[in-house]
Amino acid sequence: MKNLYTLFIILTTSSFAACRQSKQVIPTQKSELQNLQIINKMDTSKLINETVKKAFDALQSGDKSTFYSFFTKDPVFTDDGRTLNFKSFFDNAFNHKEKFLSIDKVENEGKSIYGDFFAGQWGTFKVFFKFHQNAEGKFDRLDIGQGK
Repeated sequence: MKNLYTLFIILTTSSFAACRQSKQVIPTQKSELQNLQIINKMDTSKLINETVKKAFDALQSGDKSTFYSFFTKDPVFTDDGRTLNFKSFFDNAFNHKEKFLSIDKVENEGKSIYGDFFAGQWGTFKVFFKFHQNAEGKFDRLDIGQGK
């Protein structure tokens, strides 16, 4: 009888402890956790151009249609000086959840961003994004490349 009472106490105490635990979403890979922690702490106050900030936020959140809405129909796009197809490049980037991990500096009235970037299968490295804005406020060119 004493053993049965002890077992009852242990089971009851364990179930109370389990009820107090909150449900957490746990990333499946260590790199996902690191990316979430960095992104959540990123200071975007350096992004002083409102249109750049909105496009940046769309890229960070993976919102492809919103990101594209800030650009002209067929913007010029270069990657390390090579002209590439803008939409094909960023469709691939969105599929691989590519995004900035930090902002090191912002120049050119808020239209040039430098920082660490997670590039999916290619890893993490320093990059620049240089947005070119037309008279209507849309981006008609984006130059990206590896930073220093």
